Amino acid sequence: MDKLFSNMLQLPLFQGIGQEDFTNILGRVKLHFTKHPAGETFIRRGDPCNELIFLLNGKLAISTASSDESFLFTEYVEDSYLIEPQALFGLQTCYMSSYTAETDLSMLRITKDQIVKDLFKYQIFRINFANFVCNKTQVLRNKLWKAIPTDMEHKIAYFILQRCERIEGEKRLAIQMKNLTHIFHESEQSIFQALNDLQDKNLLQLKQNEILIPNGLALLQWCEQIP
Repeated sequence: MDKLFSNMLQLPLFQGIGQEDFTNILGRVKLHFTKHPAGETFIRRGDPCNELIFLLNGKLAISTASSDESFLFTEYVEDSYLIEPQALFGLQTCYMSSYTAETDLSMLRITKDQIVKDLFKYQIFRINFANFVCNKTQVLRNKLWKAIPTDMEHKIAYFILQRCERIEGEKRLAIQMKNLTHIFHESEQSIFQALNDLQDKNLLQLKQNEILIPNGLALLQWCEQIP
């Protein structure tokens, strides 16, 4: 019980819940613990969202395709991650991304029905849920109002960072050069030179039709450096 209580408190929506309330939750709410082997895609874009899913342990790949499917952006997260809680309510209650187990995963699932009927009775849970979704909205709004850079290196960095769910960690952008030229309205030579300059700075690595970003935080810190 103590270990479960400690682990649950690390999850974003359960932080601040006391021992007594937690014991009551365990008595009222069915917690579904599931396992997913490495390589399994257990959520696909467009699947209906009818539960909250918490990543407890393992490495998860989050893949999001552009609306015209001209590129695919993948991020990797580990431990204590909550999958698209904003998809649980609203006009569009479907997942926007696909989720694949990069390593063996342990997950916690709680149905929407139990969240509404039981967990929302606890004020701290309601506050945590509202704060979590509001923070996501504020981060997105701030991204939309950032000044668009003018030089090619920073344009590429801006394009990548705008699509990050989490800044920290590894990212992959699968895209062909012809699609990059269409997005930036620049010549292939100009884009290729900027990519090579960023690679020389150890901010990304160029692969065949793919760009690997070892650490999004390093890319952000480079962008924010004062000349």
